[in-house]
Amino acid sequence: MNMFQFLEQAATKWPNELYLVRENVNYKDFVELVRARATTLHKAGIVAGDVVGILSHNIPSFPITLFAIWYLGGKVLLLDTNLTPFEYDNMTKITKCKFVCAEKSFFYKTKRGTFKFLDITEPDAGIDARLKAAKLKDDDIATLSFTSGSTGTPKVVPLTHYNLLECAHSLQDMHEYINAGDIMYGFLPMYHIFGFAVEVLATLEYGAGVLLQPTVNPKEIMADFKNFRPQIIPAVPRLFEVFRNKIIDNIKSQKKWWLFSFVMRHRNLLRKIGLGKLVDKAFKPVLDVFGGRARLLIAGGAATKPEIENFFVALGLGFIQGFGMTETVGPICISKPCKGRVPFAFGGPTTNNEVEIRDKNEDGVGILWVRGRQVFGGYLNNDAVNRDVFDERGFFNTGDMVSMDKNGELHFAGRKKQVIVLDSGKNVYPDELEGLFITIPGVKNVAVFEHRVKDKTVSYGVFSVEKGMTLEKLAAAIANANKKVASYKWVTHFAMTTDDLPMTSTQKVKHHIVRQNLIDGKYPMRKE
Repeated sequence: MNMFQFLEQAATKWPNELYLVRENVNYKDFVELVRARATTLHKAGIVAGDVVGILSHNIPSFPITLFAIWYLGGKVLLLDTNLTPFEYDNMTKITKCKFVCAEKSFFYKTKRGTFKFLDITEPDAGIDARLKAAKLKDDDIATLSFTSGSTGTPKVVPLTHYNLLECAHSLQDMHEYINAGDIMYGFLPMYHIFGFAVEVLATLEYGAGVLLQPTVNPKEIMADFKNFRPQIIPAVPRLFEVFRNKIIDNIKSQKKWWLFSFVMRHRNLLRKIGLGKLVDKAFKPVLDVFGGRARLLIAGGAATKPEIENFFVALGLGFIQGFGMTETVGPICISKPCKGRVPFAFGGPTTNNEVEIRDKNEDGVGILWVRGRQVFGGYLNNDAVNRDVFDERGFFNTGDMVSMDKNGELHFAGRKKQVIVLDSGKNVYPDELEGLFITIPGVKNVAVFEHRVKDKTVSYGVFSVEKGMTLEKLAAAIANANKKVASYKWVTHFAMTTDDLPMTSTQKVKHHIVRQNLIDGKYPMRKE
């Protein structure tokens, strides 16, 4: 089976359930929209085997085009909307992408002989009945994603139709909370694996609909909650923290915090002694913020603070914390709903996947290795890296440090690899930025790493420079280099030293020592 056949299967099973909720399009009609888009793309010159990019916010044309490309037998290059033309040029060149279906606001003049832009919002003329769905094998590539930056020597993740389908089936582990006809709120970008997994794969697995929202405007989100009343809300932990803080601030402004906090602490006792209506009355205004029908919150992309999870669980909402990567089609481990956990727990492996913790220290913390049907087969054209990250048994090294409790729940302990996870859930890869900054005249070496500044996770740089370099000159050069990458990757906090940075015997910067030196105040020349 391939992804278009998966869609057809869902449309046969739930033909009249809404798929595009805001647009009032059911599963059956969505398939027809896909076939019409496939006709348009075929006339534009797209054929089986082509790599076709999608560069779009969460608008209806995104999933329609996604399935249309698969209908034609193409491979989808998922493009982050926050990048630059410089990065898009590199990504399309590396993947030999011929077309990019994009919103017109992303169009720019491309170099002759490279890819061609197609307007993803252009209406389709109709369906060519002679055009049949391509015959794809389950091990054919379905999507391509960049997972270590888009410049320098990036790692490209090819995911097969089999990988995607197995992820969808593994999400049956959430069957207690998702039903056919439910509404999945869709403001996580579909180009990101977290949004893709819940808004594309989980919806088709359950027959749920997706309420697409292309912005993160709080007023529009609140209006959607009120008008459509979604049952399932996935988001990055930082957003759930914002929701919680605003809820608490609102209750305090009404001078009701003392009562609300009392009811929260003693809710189980109050229900036991017959005062459940008091609990429901206290919680109702808070649950109404989400529309009053919310049943499940799904967190991913970063670790959730326990106090955030506990707050929503106390309200009676299911809360699932997941762990995954692009290489695993997102959630390969998910927690058990409504189960109080110690910090950074994300459950155990989903169906048909398994985990091992290797090289444990005295505290039981080691490196997480995963194996399963939804784990990718290796980075595109990168045999050297693949030999490093896969073992002879097919296990993949995630590079994350975890431990496991007596209940089989995994607990996040940190990252062995240097990837920076921002509060937004976005990943920043130091080697990509270091490759940009090392070309600055007067910079001898540079280390970029995750750091906290004013209670915010940032990408921090420490620069070893030649004598004569000033903080002002370096700041201007860094700002100029930043323009080559997406704004969320920018380094705006940095320190400068004329000393050499600590290195290994193989001349690699010791990032952990550089960071500790920064904490210890050994780099006093800094811009915060």
